[in-house]
Amino acid sequence: MTETSTPGNPPVPPGKLLLELVPVPVTDIERAKAFYQDRLGFRLDVDVDPKPGVRIVQLTPPGSACSITLAEGLPTLDMPPGTLRGLHLVVADIEAARAELVERGVEISEVEDLGGVFYAYFADPDGNTWCLQHMPWR
Repeated sequence: MTETSTPGNPPVPPGKLLLELVPVPVTDIERAKAFYQDRLGFRLDVDVDPKPGVRIVQLTPPGSACSITLAEGLPTLDMPPGTLRGLHLVVADIEAARAELVERGVEISEVEDLGGVFYAYFADPDGNTWCLQHMPWR
């Protein structure tokens, strides 16, 4: 089925490459889904079992055009759990974003200034690492 017009999904302009989905390797989809949805506040977009032995969960960070997928039963997405490193979530106010995650129960580092760009680091339950990033000029 081809969709020609979907609200929220603009057409892809010629010559552009839009990053829209990042697979995140996990051991337990339910635990990971709860972490990303309840602790990080990601929106649940998809949770389907399209055929026996296959499950696909897609979640999107607030305000992002790029989502993550948690999947099982898809050999093309088979990666060792916990091996994804350094995914960045860009924020306007790192102190406020960090405080919100702490309030939601996320273990997150203190804010670190790396030459005028600010970071705070955390991991999901499988050890995939993430950071909040704040660039004051953005």
